Amino acid sequence: MESFYKDKVVLVTGGSGSIGREIVKKLLEAEPKSVRILDNNETALFDLEQELRSDKIRTFIGDVRDKERLKRAFENVDIIFHAAALKHVPLCEYNPFDAVKTNVLGTQNVLDAALDKNVEKVIMVSTDKAVNPINVMGATKLLAERLTVSANYYRGNKRTVFSCVRFGNVLNSRGSVVPTFKKQIKNGGPVTVTDSAMTRFIMHIPDAAGLILRAGQMAHGKEIFILKMPSVNIVDLADVMIEELAPEYGYNPEKIEIEIMGKRLGEKMYEELMTEDEALCAIDEGTVFILNSKKESNPDNGFEYNSDSVEKLSKSQIKSIIQDIMF
Repeated sequence: MESFYKDKVVLVTGGSGSIGREIVKKLLEAEPKSVRILDNNETALFDLEQELRSDKIRTFIGDVRDKERLKRAFENVDIIFHAAALKHVPLCEYNPFDAVKTNVLGTQNVLDAALDKNVEKVIMVSTDKAVNPINVMGATKLLAERLTVSANYYRGNKRTVFSCVRFGNVLNSRGSVVPTFKKQIKNGGPVTVTDSAMTRFIMHIPDAAGLILRAGQMAHGKEIFILKMPSVNIVDLADVMIEELAPEYGYNPEKIEIEIMGKRLGEKMYEELMTEDEALCAIDEGTVFILNSKKESNPDNGFEYNSDSVEKLSKSQIKSIIQDIMF
């Protein structure tokens, strides 16, 4: 995979975010010609520049809502990873027009500008919330997926191919419950959980970035790459974090309570990574499923793939997975 990115010009939108910055770090290991980081967060861009101190990175202050800015940034780019998005479910519920402007119109701007500049590949970073969405964030990301996949029919004679990557909750990223639980435990509790039966897929930031880069290498256009992910009961995750972190902050774990808040607007009890119809044509490639692959699928392989139907991690397994991000 590293040889694929060698000497290429790669651009990451939302490149100073949790996922974006990890993509940038992994790309630098592959000896690209340059990595362009586009984000509207000036401070985060500056901090990332100071952290990496690489002569191969180029920082661009800009917003995916600004198509003209994208056209300038996309000059002579080979591959684009589109990670910029509004990702917080409650914030998107209360700011729906802005969610559309960034997640839908912003994605369209990326696709249009990539076609105009004859970029080789565009990989759009999506979410499990785009599957059977019940909230604004999920609906906008579903539309962003459909725009990206269908852009392959819109390109005419251009070389650009468009594909998506879809995955669940990324531990310790912005929007993850892990930083929230940490703060609540540090303050002596309570730790707030919306429902004791709620389940979620989880993965580490490096795993997410690795899948995205692998998709960039494998993509021929139209695919949606889905990483196979473990699932957890959120209340078990809270229990493990309290048990591990409370003593670090000088508290008795038994004194920190878990408070059940009730499901918030737009929240699901469990997350899905594929619909039943998508599962019928999914290609199993070991660690990933691929939708819309050129390979022939087995029409009899339908199955449910959601965070409630798969086996959940035990508390000891959760502890081993999150040990390196808790402290």
